[in-house]
Amino acid sequence: MTEMMSAVVHYALEPLAVELREIPVSAIGEEEVLLRVGAVGVCGSDVHQYHNSQSWPVRVPVVLGHEFCGTIARVGSRVRGFREGDRVVSETAASICGECLYCLSGEYNLCPKRSGFGSGAHGAMANYVRVPARCLHHIPDSLPFERAALTEPCCVAYNAVAVKSQIQPGDVVVVLGPGPIGLFGAEMARIAGAGRLIVAGTGRDASRLDVARALGASDTLNVEQADPVEYLRGMRDGLGADLVIDATGVSAALKMALEMVRPGGQITKVGWGREPLDCSLDPLVQKAVRLQGSFSHTFKNWEKVVAMLSAEQIRVSPILSQVATLDQWRECFDGMHSGRYVKAVLQPS
Repeated sequence: MTEMMSAVVHYALEPLAVELREIPVSAIGEEEVLLRVGAVGVCGSDVHQYHNSQSWPVRVPVVLGHEFCGTIARVGSRVRGFREGDRVVSETAASICGECLYCLSGEYNLCPKRSGFGSGAHGAMANYVRVPARCLHHIPDSLPFERAALTEPCCVAYNAVAVKSQIQPGDVVVVLGPGPIGLFGAEMARIAGAGRLIVAGTGRDASRLDVARALGASDTLNVEQADPVEYLRGMRDGLGADLVIDATGVSAALKMALEMVRPGGQITKVGWGREPLDCSLDPLVQKAVRLQGSFSHTFKNWEKVVAMLSAEQIRVSPILSQVATLDQWRECFDGMHSGRYVKAVLQPS
């Protein structure tokens, strides 16, 4: 008899084509585990797919959810280092080629054939999910699942801020976009020693800017009410920010970043945006600014972040707005879309 489970399924490439369905529990391969999902974070990308506003390929029908953790229920015959009952958190690269330069050098996040949970492979908004053992990291009993489910966005922020960017103590750091990635980026900048930490958003981000202040941001700005460029001119030497982190989903934010960054400074773009840039890049040249993108994360990022979360070095409580059951997925999606929730986590099992 086929074992069934509940799952949040994105079933067509059209708006609101997501529903809770009963689907079969997947069989696992020799190098995979079946994970009983303890918690799965609702990402902005899940909400984008719900509204069919994503800018990445999606293979439907697909179970949503790529920020997850749980308990191993079954283990493939060739899996080593993991066993039934282990508490683990999973990375997001559901499949990689394993043979390209990037895979072989540990930068499998850049593999041209990479496919992620929740878009190219079934994700974890379900009772169970099939996971390659290479994706797994052990987590201690002291780390609750609802907090462990935030490991993935913390890793995105860690890679963007602590690895790709350079922060020196006392630097002025601006974060554009106070969504979960932006807020975790601000948290990483604080830990790295930013001297002045500014988080900027729009009017609909009021509650998220409150969270930024709770996390220790020295300044928060509503860019619809105050000119952030003028604001920076009144700070320190008036030359601008040492680092601007663009965590928005609006391509035009890059123009603002180019205006805010100081000569010789850095801009790290981690937010996706479908719109064309529609502005000149001359300031990039004139100021000799370093502009870079940051995507996903690597094994080393995960080991660092799991240790930081376990030691409570990363503050997640202000960001975690709602913990709900799987059948409350729609309310959580709508709450994040409206800005009522900063971050929601579902607990399927």
